[in-house]
Amino acid sequence: MTPILNMHDINVTEFLKVLDTCEGNVFLVTRDGDRLNLKSKLSQLVGLTQLIEGGKIAEASLVCEKTSDESKLFRLNMFREVC
Repeated sequence: MTPILNMHDINVTEFLKVLDTCEGNVFLVTRDGDRLNLKSKLSQLVGLTQLIEGGKIAEASLVCEKTSDESKLFRLNMFREVC
């Protein structure tokens, strides 16, 4: 798997839209080292509720199986651009 991608101050709605376009698995890595597969709607609910502050994701660490998915999430993180 590709390296961990640290995301900050992300709009939840836009983040979920990008996740739906990802081809491979995307894992949320918790501070304890647990990995939640964000392709699962249940894991999205469980994982993201712990990270949301004021309607935005405060901080998240992600691991993507595919580099194309990592690029999408990187663009969202850096440029607030949804592909």
